[in-house]
Amino acid sequence: MNTVSFITANFVARELDYHMTGGWMEGDTATQAAFRPAETFALRFDTMLGEIQHLGFAAIDLWLAHLHWSWATDAQVADARALLKKRGLQALSLAGGPGNNPDELVRACSLAARMDAPVLAGGMGWLGSRSDEAVAILREHKVRLALENHPEKTPEEIRAKIPNGAEDVVGIALDTGWFATQGFSPAAAIRALKDHLITIHLKDIKGAGAHETCALGDGVADIPACVAAIREVGFEGPIGIEHEPETFDPTWDVRQSLQRLEQWMA
Repeated sequence: MNTVSFITANFVARELDYHMTGGWMEGDTATQAAFRPAETFALRFDTMLGEIQHLGFAAIDLWLAHLHWSWATDAQVADARALLKKRGLQALSLAGGPGNNPDELVRACSLAARMDAPVLAGGMGWLGSRSDEAVAILREHKVRLALENHPEKTPEEIRAKIPNGAEDVVGIALDTGWFATQGFSPAAAIRALKDHLITIHLKDIKGAGAHETCALGDGVADIPACVAAIREVGFEGPIGIEHEPETFDPTWDVRQSLQRLEQWMA
């Protein structure tokens, strides 16, 4: 039975009042600036969790801008854990960049372990050149790295980034929206990568060649076919709903996406 989660990066543009004109890092920077202050963290975090709970989710994938390994204090981690428990929510993974070197990966893994979210989902450009160090750190902390496809045009390109012999701690966070953007069938990618999937980020986009997200079922990623492929390959891991508009609140779309997904999965 797949656990369906809300990826908190859906709120990338929230701290900019949904007027994000400077790209992803503008939203990341604004979000970190809003959540980092110790005196307001708990209130902001609980408010966000309350909205997600109200949408009907029992799990989240926590975007690192909401609790980052570079600044999270012991008190903030304790507050986050307590608030998740209070809301009946489980953190399945930490989503975002797990650092640019081994020291930073250690900090990211430590945060993942403390949050009982033993998956880091994102890209790590230095993995290929220092794979032995990275794999050793992941194994030591009992954390898995799920590489998310973005520029990769085929399943083979993202699969090639998994170091030989590291399949126990390195796999794939398959982003259906990015495969659709690259013009590759997301459902076919699920089938091709079935042995390496750690999590699936279900995302729909309005048209190939661009990356404008929309509610599941309203775009070209053919999410019903993706769900059929998930069933076909027997993937029972977590599924995250991802929708990150720059100019409007995605809450209503995500609610609709969850309802549609539950119907397709049934």
